[in-house]
Amino acid sequence: MTIPTYPTAPQIIPAMASWPQTPHQFEPDHILALQAAQATGRPLLIRGEAGTGKSQLAHAAAALSGRAFLPVVVGSATEASDLHWKFDAIARLADAHTAANHVGAQTQPRPQHDTTLHVKQYVQPGALWWALDWVSALAQQQICRHGAASKPDTPTGWTSEKGVLLLIDEIDKAEPDLPNGLLEALANGAFDVPLLGTTVKRSSTCAAPLIVITTNEERELPAAFLRRCLVLTIALPEGESLKQYLVERGKLHFPALKIDHLRTCAQLLVDDRNAARQQNCYMPGLAEYLDLLRAISQLGESAVKQLQKLKQFYFEKQPILREI
Repeated sequence: MTIPTYPTAPQIIPAMASWPQTPHQFEPDHILALQAAQATGRPLLIRGEAGTGKSQLAHAAAALSGRAFLPVVVGSATEASDLHWKFDAIARLADAHTAANHVGAQTQPRPQHDTTLHVKQYVQPGALWWALDWVSALAQQQICRHGAASKPDTPTGWTSEKGVLLLIDEIDKAEPDLPNGLLEALANGAFDVPLLGTTVKRSSTCAAPLIVITTNEERELPAAFLRRCLVLTIALPEGESLKQYLVERGKLHFPALKIDHLRTCAQLLVDDRNAARQQNCYMPGLAEYLDLLRAISQLGESAVKQLQKLKQFYFEKQPILREI
């Protein structure tokens, strides 16, 4: 197993999947966490407030390690089985209806593929299937009758031997059953597909997947799930250290902006974070700071003169509602 090294100098991360090109700078602790996760074969759970670059770290790691990038954004309706495989019952019903109409229409030839509606033609590989065994997922995808089972994007020249980085983003948005439903696949590198009577296992011919999971900690995760993961916490510094951190990231993303503008926006964010903390509201972070700089870079000096008004669109305070 080759453990990649990641540079600490700023990098331009190419566009991957639906994610655009972006600058990124690896922190030493982040590099060590990624290397430890790959060395042990355990998922890396990245926790921290929204807008601190948790998901971007996964994007950058995929690009610089030569892996395919499979991002999955979790929602309240996402189930663990969605990451394993899906059965497209609606497509099968539609095909059955079409086949029945062809039988009734004597003057029209019946398409050859309507002679069977076998369930294997409607089983679509999920993200975990692609990550654990790309070759068998590709074989199953080619059996599927409909385009919903499309092949994930891969970098030019990529082969399955280079492996996959699977990002399970914002797992705290899901119901508690989802983390628990992933335990078998995360612990054993395998899961069953009952409709096919088979088990998907981590392939010996492909690089072991690197699985990165993020949480904004809006919901507590099960203890059994946490024990399966290595955990990296990304926290923004405070006070002057935060201001300097923001200015450095601002220069990385918007090198043409004046340093005074970077510092002014950083101070506005520090002040608003302090106010939000006192009011028990969500605190604006790096993402909001970069959005404000992006607005200035596009709108010019007229926006700089209205920073106090402009920043309220990005730093709006919202009460924290914790689930009991």
